[in-house]
Amino acid sequence: MEEKQFHLDEAYYGPSIPPPTQSYRRHGSDDWCDDCGSCCCLISFLLQLIGLVVVTIALVFLIFRPSKVKIHVTDASLTLFNFTTTLNYNLALNITIRNPNKMIGIYYDSIEASAFFGDQWFGSVSLTPFYQGHKNTTVLSPVFEGQQLVSLGASDLSVFNSEKSAGVYDINVKLNLKIRFKLGNKLKTWRIKPEVKCDLMVPLSSNGKSGAGTFEATKCETSF
Repeated sequence: MEEKQFHLDEAYYGPSIPPPTQSYRRHGSDDWCDDCGSCCCLISFLLQLIGLVVVTIALVFLIFRPSKVKIHVTDASLTLFNFTTTLNYNLALNITIRNPNKMIGIYYDSIEASAFFGDQWFGSVSLTPFYQGHKNTTVLSPVFEGQQLVSLGASDLSVFNSEKSAGVYDINVKLNLKIRFKLGNKLKTWRIKPEVKCDLMVPLSSNGKSGAGTFEATKCETSF
């Protein structure tokens, strides 16, 4: 048998080597779960569930088209507002809350009204929780009465004396609310904490009369 001769100028690399066998995995949710474990799968499921709930609530709101709740202070009576080392006060308010929506009710689970002179807090009142139906107006009547130790700096004291001379005081009232919306007959949202701020100019009155005019109804700023 004639042997095959290789020339010196020809490269010889030996017999060919077959390519290595590779296994390819489809990257899907099952493989991801295998890699990350059951904990990752649970987190993924919870995120999808939360997203579904948020989208559902958003769609329901778009369908019902809720209007913004309107809050006004319609009346204010200030019969005592005197400062020495403590602030003595007697302030009564009528606050109207209007729900203009046709198919949305509101649960007021927690209501607290707080009063401030400048940035100095001087009183808070907790009010009774209630449910407000469709296209309904509710009147709240908080009364702030007592005395409170406050610290007025030179500028705040100057403002107080100026307002005392004018007979009208700039008093801020904030409502701390925890509310839920009822959409239709059964669906309820989680608790929401809107910010409600009422900037009031309240004349001091004596024996039911005020020498500085009457209180003007004031719209409160509401943000959700």
